[in-house]
Amino acid sequence: MSDAALARVRAALRAAGLADGLIREFPAGTATAADAAAALGCDVAAIAKSIVFRAGDAPVLAIASGANRVGKSRLAAVLGAKLAPASPDFVRDATGFAPGGVSPAGHDPAMRIVIDRDLFAFAEVWAAAGTPRHVFPVTPEGLVRLTGGLVADIRQEG
Repeated sequence: MSDAALARVRAALRAAGLADGLIREFPAGTATAADAAAALGCDVAAIAKSIVFRAGDAPVLAIASGANRVGKSRLAAVLGAKLAPASPDFVRDATGFAPGGVSPAGHDPAMRIVIDRDLFAFAEVWAAAGTPRHVFPVTPEGLVRLTGGLVADIRQEG
Protein backbone atom coordinates (compact mmCIF):
# COMPACT_ATOMS: atom_id res chain seq x y z
CA MET A 1 0.00 0.00 0.00
CA SER A 2 2.82 2.46 0.70
CA ASP A 3 3.89 2.87 -2.95
CA ALA A 4 0.32 3.60 -4.05
CA ALA A 5 -0.23 5.91 -1.06
CA LEU A 6 2.98 7.82 -1.79
CA ALA A 7 1.97 8.13 -5.47
CA ARG A 8 -1.42 9.59 -4.46
CA VAL A 9 0.29 12.21 -2.30
CA ARG A 10 2.73 13.10 -5.10
CA ALA A 11 -0.21 13.55 -7.50
CA ALA A 12 -2.11 15.71 -4.99
CA LEU A 13 0.94 17.91 -4.43
CA ARG A 14 1.41 18.38 -8.18
CA ALA A 15 -2.32 19.13 -8.67
CA ALA A 16 -2.09 21.86 -6.01
CA GLY A 17 0.97 23.37 -7.69
CA LEU A 18 3.32 22.24 -4.93
CA ALA A 19 6.70 20.57 -5.46
CA ASP A 20 6.38 16.81 -5.00
CA GLY A 21 10.15 16.40 -5.33
CA LEU A 22 10.61 17.69 -1.80
CA ILE A 23 9.23 14.50 -0.24
CA ARG A 24 11.88 13.02 2.03
CA GLU A 25 12.21 9.46 3.24
CA PHE A 26 13.48 8.47 6.68
CA PRO A 27 13.92 4.68 6.90
CA ALA A 28 13.93 4.81 10.72
CA GLY A 29 10.41 6.21 10.52
CA THR A 30 8.41 9.37 11.07
CA ALA A 31 5.22 7.77 12.42
CA THR A 32 4.88 10.18 15.35
CA ALA A 33 5.36 13.93 15.54
CA ALA A 34 8.31 13.39 17.88
CA ASP A 35 9.91 10.89 15.47
CA ALA A 36 9.44 13.26 12.53
CA ALA A 37 10.83 16.25 14.43
CA ALA A 38 13.87 14.24 15.54
CA ALA A 39 14.53 13.02 11.97
CA LEU A 40 14.15 16.51 10.52
CA GLY A 41 15.90 18.39 13.32
CA CYS A 42 12.97 20.76 13.76
CA ASP A 43 10.61 21.79 16.55
CA VAL A 44 7.86 19.21 17.16
CA ALA A 45 5.35 22.08 16.89
CA ALA A 46 6.31 22.43 13.18
CA ILE A 47 5.04 18.92 12.45
CA ALA A 48 1.54 18.93 10.93
CA LYS A 49 0.18 15.71 12.41
CA SER A 50 -2.96 14.13 10.98
CA ILE A 51 -5.58 12.74 13.33
CA VAL A 52 -8.71 11.04 12.01
CA PHE A 53 -12.02 11.13 13.87
CA ARG A 54 -15.42 9.68 13.08
CA ALA A 55 -18.48 11.86 12.60
CA GLY A 56 -21.00 9.03 12.38
CA ASP A 57 -19.72 6.95 9.47
CA ALA A 58 -17.82 9.85 7.90
CA PRO A 59 -14.14 10.54 8.49
CA VAL A 60 -12.94 13.94 9.68
CA LEU A 61 -9.29 14.90 9.54
CA ALA A 62 -7.71 17.26 12.05
CA ILE A 63 -4.28 18.55 11.07
CA ALA A 64 -2.69 19.72 14.29
CA SER A 65 0.62 21.11 15.42
CA GLY A 66 2.77 18.26 16.68
CA ALA A 67 3.02 19.99 20.04
CA ASN A 68 -0.75 20.11 20.52
CA ARG A 69 -3.45 17.67 21.47
CA VAL A 70 -6.66 18.14 19.51
CA GLY A 71 -9.52 19.43 21.64
CA LYS A 72 -12.25 17.06 20.52
CA SER A 73 -15.01 19.34 21.84
CA ARG A 74 -13.47 22.34 20.05
CA LEU A 75 -13.20 20.37 16.81
CA ALA A 76 -16.78 19.09 17.18
CA ALA A 77 -18.01 22.67 17.70
CA VAL A 78 -16.20 23.87 14.56
CA LEU A 79 -17.75 21.06 12.53
CA GLY A 80 -21.14 21.04 14.20
CA ALA A 81 -20.86 17.27 14.57
CA LYS A 82 -20.48 14.70 17.31
CA LEU A 83 -17.05 13.06 17.06
CA ALA A 84 -15.67 9.71 18.13
CA PRO A 85 -12.16 8.25 17.94
CA ALA A 86 -11.31 6.33 14.78
CA SER A 87 -9.94 2.79 14.94
CA PRO A 88 -6.83 1.92 12.90
CA ASP A 89 -9.02 -0.08 10.49
CA PHE A 90 -11.38 2.88 10.04
CA VAL A 91 -8.38 5.17 9.40
CA ARG A 92 -7.00 2.79 6.77
CA ASP A 93 -10.38 2.30 5.08
CA ALA A 94 -11.33 5.99 5.15
CA THR A 95 -8.03 7.50 4.05
CA GLY A 96 -6.14 4.76 2.23
CA PHE A 97 -3.20 5.49 4.51
CA ALA A 98 -1.80 3.50 7.41
CA PRO A 99 -1.90 5.14 10.84
CA GLY A 100 1.37 7.02 11.31
CA GLY A 101 1.46 7.96 7.63
CA VAL A 102 -1.88 9.70 7.09
CA SER A 103 -1.26 12.53 4.68
CA PRO A 104 -3.29 15.73 4.66
CA ALA A 105 -3.82 15.17 0.92
CA GLY A 106 -4.46 12.37 -1.53
CA HIS A 107 -7.64 11.03 0.07
CA ASP A 108 -10.20 9.34 -2.07
CA PRO A 109 -12.88 10.41 -1.47
CA ALA A 110 -12.22 13.84 -0.04
CA MET A 111 -13.15 14.45 3.59
CA ARG A 112 -13.78 17.36 5.92
CA ILE A 113 -10.48 18.79 7.12
CA VAL A 114 -9.73 21.27 9.90
CA ILE A 115 -6.26 22.79 10.27
CA ASP A 116 -4.84 23.93 13.62
CA ARG A 117 -4.32 27.70 13.57
CA ASP A 118 -1.12 27.20 15.63
CA LEU A 119 0.65 25.86 12.52
CA PHE A 120 0.61 29.42 11.14
CA ALA A 121 3.34 30.36 13.63
CA PHE A 122 5.79 28.66 11.23
CA ALA A 123 6.96 29.61 7.75
CA GLU A 124 7.13 25.91 6.89
CA VAL A 125 5.64 22.78 8.43
CA TRP A 126 6.17 19.10 7.70
CA ALA A 127 3.40 16.61 6.99
CA ALA A 128 3.18 12.87 6.37
CA ALA A 129 3.41 11.88 2.72
CA GLY A 130 1.32 8.73 2.87
CA THR A 131 3.64 6.35 4.69
CA PRO A 132 5.17 6.21 8.18
CA ARG A 133 8.58 6.96 6.55
CA HIS A 134 7.84 9.88 4.19
CA VAL A 135 7.23 13.58 4.90
CA PHE A 136 7.02 16.77 2.87
CA PRO A 137 7.45 20.47 3.65
CA VAL A 138 4.66 22.95 2.99
CA THR A 139 3.78 26.46 4.09
CA PRO A 140 0.65 26.72 6.22
CA GLU A 141 -1.00 28.63 3.37
CA GLY A 142 0.02 25.85 0.98
CA LEU A 143 -1.51 23.32 3.38
CA VAL A 144 -4.82 25.16 3.16
CA ARG A 145 -4.58 25.25 -0.65
CA LEU A 146 -3.65 21.57 -0.77
CA THR A 147 -6.45 20.37 1.50
CA GLY A 148 -9.23 22.93 1.21
CA GLY A 149 -9.23 22.71 5.00
CA LEU A 150 -10.82 25.14 7.40
CA VAL A 151 -8.40 26.92 9.76
CA ALA A 152 -9.59 26.98 13.37
CA ASP A 153 -8.45 26.94 16.98
CA ILE A 154 -8.61 23.23 17.79
CA ARG A 155 -5.86 22.95 20.42
CA GLN A 156 -6.96 21.27 23.63
CA GLU A 157 -6.75 23.73 26.48
CA GLY A 158 -5.12 22.82 29.76
